[in-house]
Amino acid sequence: MVETIEVLVDGGKATPGPPLGPALGPTGINVVQVVGAINEKTRGFVGMKVPVKVIIDQKTKTFEIKVGTPPTSALLFKELGIEKGAGAPKAGKVGNITIQQAVKIAHMKQDSLTGGDVKARVLEVLGTCVSCGITVEGMDAKDAQKELKTGNWDAKLKE
Repeated sequence: MVETIEVLVDGGKATPGPPLGPALGPTGINVVQVVGAINEKTRGFVGMKVPVKVIIDQKTKTFEIKVGTPPTSALLFKELGIEKGAGAPKAGKVGNITIQQAVKIAHMKQDSLTGGDVKARVLEVLGTCVSCGITVEGMDAKDAQKELKTGNWDAKLKE
């Protein structure tokens, strides 16, 4: 029988305490091993809450860990070193990212974004910039989306 436990952990800093310990204890698997594996897989998301699924095979006492990715907005905020987006994104801007930073985030989120290629996924990231009040390459994120669609930044997508 397979059991799945879903938790939200601090990237790279999971502990055998709550919420993991109490959830994993009754399953009979080695909690320290699970915590170590989770920390290994989430170390790239230090400082963010990360959704994690622990899939446990009760018969063999083996486990598999699937790590989700934080929301695109959280990745943007971390990249900019800010805590939150603009309250009124049309009027206020909270930061500026480069197209390379948008590509980096698109790669981090590639499994959960719907775009079929890098360009489409970067467009999705820029859409999040619009709603958070973040400019791209010094211009409004909507204008940046237009630039990307016309192919002006195609060379930068391959870097």
